[in-house]
Amino acid sequence: MPNRVLSFIWGGIAAVMLLAFLFYPKIVIEASLRGISIWWDVLFPALLPFFVISDLMLGIGVVHFAGTLLDPLMRPLFRISGRGGFVMAMGFVAGYPVGARLAAQLRAKQELKRDEGERLVAFTTTADPIFLIGAVSIGFFHDPALALVLAVAHYLGAVIVGGIMRFHGKEAPTDMGEKNDKRNLLVRAIDAMRRAREEDARPFGQMFAEAVESALRLVFVVGGLVVFFCVFIDLLQKLGAIQWISSAAAIFLTLIGSDPGLAEALVNGLFEVTIGAQAASLAEVSYPQRAIVAAFVLSWAGLSVHAQVVSLLTNTGFRYWPFLFARLLHALISMLIVHLSWNALYPSAHAFTLRTAFHDTVTTALYEQSPFAFFFLMSAALSLLMAIVTLLSMFAAWIIKVVQRPGGQKHAK
Repeated sequence: MPNRVLSFIWGGIAAVMLLAFLFYPKIVIEASLRGISIWWDVLFPALLPFFVISDLMLGIGVVHFAGTLLDPLMRPLFRISGRGGFVMAMGFVAGYPVGARLAAQLRAKQELKRDEGERLVAFTTTADPIFLIGAVSIGFFHDPALALVLAVAHYLGAVIVGGIMRFHGKEAPTDMGEKNDKRNLLVRAIDAMRRAREEDARPFGQMFAEAVESALRLVFVVGGLVVFFCVFIDLLQKLGAIQWISSAAAIFLTLIGSDPGLAEALVNGLFEVTIGAQAASLAEVSYPQRAIVAAFVLSWAGLSVHAQVVSLLTNTGFRYWPFLFARLLHALISMLIVHLSWNALYPSAHAFTLRTAFHDTVTTALYEQSPFAFFFLMSAALSLLMAIVTLLSMFAAWIIKVVQRPGGQKHAK
């Protein structure tokens, strides 16, 4: 019965959306073009290199290398096997939805349990530093100093959420099968990477082509969802629904002693993170309050990102409600951190950016002239760094393999 009711509800929403498309075609086209612009200028160049390199790292075995090294840290802190440490690092560096994608891939290989995967996705779905610094701090707020405050609140908040989510579920972390291995940790990590590479067995050319194909497919899915939510928000605006929700939010904010001028930014951020962050920068409230709302929007991530994550987790068995709870918790914690740390962090960050005004000017000029070039160059630089680490790890694995061969060892006793 509940499924039948939900089917009627979703069917009704789809019918209303279709009618709105027919009655307001101009709004649909303009919103679609804006969504495509956001995708092309920001998301495509920022995500594509990371999607490709993360696939390569998984195939080469770097995930297993990092997993063995990080297992002693991740298991007690977050009740997640060491491979989750690699997912956490990639999620923090590459941004949403990379963490969810890697978790889904590990789940497909039976290397994550359900509860463990839900814990992992809950706190590794974060904004990437390039988006946080380039788009939000420099692009929307025109203030590089704000990046430090938002970054501390966002990533510290994510770690706190991870610590809280360790109590979710009863399943123990996945056993990596190394309890009785007494060898040096680094040697075990390199050996784990070597074994993972041998199990994959694909030639590098095939692996690279499949990584690019998979990355492009996912980037287009992300773009479609962004365009849809841009259209959805504009249609809600035209139909008066956004105003009604904003009015209700303004009343709630007034009751809790906050500025009702934050309502529109919060409501926009509820649906789409980029639009919400831009609305926060334009809100007619005090600067610290705008920063607090931006922290909320970045950590909540918007229903657009929620939809991206849900689409990635479709066949994993992971449930949505732990992710939803974690996003709300992360948003509230990030707001609190900005509120408590503003007077301590922002003046220092502002003074530092004044001392490095040349670099800020160059960075801002590049972003304003070509957002696509800014995001592509920044993400390509980080991807190159990760590629170098991968190659060094492969070389170390090759050395270990040569040493372990009977002919490469000295007189065995």
